[in-house]
Amino acid sequence: MAAVASAVVALGAAAGMVTALGDGDERSHGRGTDGARPRAGATLLSPSPPPSPSVSAAPSTASPVATPAPPAGRRAAREPRAVAASTGLYRHSESQVLDWVRDHPADPRTPVIESRIANRPAAVWFADYAPGTIAARVRAVTSDAAAQGRVPVLVAYAIPDRDCGGASEGGAPDSDAYAGWIDRFAAGLGSREAVVILEPDSIAQADCLDAGARADRFAALARAGRVLKAANPAARVYYDAGHSHWNPPAEQAALLKQAGAASAASSDGIFSNVSNFRGTADEAAYARRVLDALGGPAGLGAVIDTSRNGNGAPADGEWCDPDGRRIGRAPTFDTGQARIDAYLWVKLPGESDGCRGAAGEFSPAYAYELASS
Repeated sequence: MAAVASAVVALGAAAGMVTALGDGDERSHGRGTDGARPRAGATLLSPSPPPSPSVSAAPSTASPVATPAPPAGRRAAREPRAVAASTGLYRHSESQVLDWVRDHPADPRTPVIESRIANRPAAVWFADYAPGTIAARVRAVTSDAAAQGRVPVLVAYAIPDRDCGGASEGGAPDSDAYAGWIDRFAAGLGSREAVVILEPDSIAQADCLDAGARADRFAALARAGRVLKAANPAARVYYDAGHSHWNPPAEQAALLKQAGAASAASSDGIFSNVSNFRGTADEAAYARRVLDALGGPAGLGAVIDTSRNGNGAPADGEWCDPDGRRIGRAPTFDTGQARIDAYLWVKLPGESDGCRGAAGEFSPAYAYELASS
């Protein structure tokens, strides 16, 4: 199986500046055809709270079009989710690429990096275990997005035994602590539409755990989805499906089912290709096969990380800042593909996997290569 995605460094914004926060670790993921388990990097932002946390705006009056119930005994084909009139994806105002663009107005690469990367909406990651501030930090993002009439993409990344002791080890100390962290994360979601990417690699990589620890993880993920959906029914919660060269679809679906991903009370579907390079067509086909095997409500869909998959994955399976890659499809809810809810930029292009710079560090040379190739 091919090498999995890269990961993220937790950053925080203090007094309007992005500063290191929490454990600041890097993720390494998954398995590859060569049996190697890669080390990887991507930057996330974990904004610090404003002095007085604001209350989320009132719910949007627009709502998705309902999916008709399938005839008895048959699952209906699911069309792309309708997008509320007020919604586009949210771009957070603090990121390494935006900092670089602001600091280098005269660099000849700046116009390309700014227009093709910095100005695109991307996910906001919450990777540090800081339960005392997580609700306010999530609320800062969701409130800002609501004020703009935009939909934020939030990545929850604090599962216990994260990365199975690898380069991104960390997260909450145990399941009870994680439950408390998720409760506070959910408290910041507000009542407007949001997308939650729930714990990248937590399911596809679960074979590193023994049976008891794996059961505990899946129970924690199932609870997390229920808590997030109960706190904000307008939030869409997606579960880890790895990518098309990791676990076979039926195997991944069996794991997802144990983690609650087939239940409408906890899940809106699955995500794939986070921080990896697999082509969009391959990922869409893979996601539909996983969803078919997963079962559950017909309304379950998938989101795909297209941030760096414009040329697909390297033939040699290289995972660390490989040459010849380029940015993929722009983030959008308008995919035109049945059961594919969105193309998202979960990993921000230009943030190193550890070879063009320190893992998670923004590399303008790499960003320019991705954006101009």
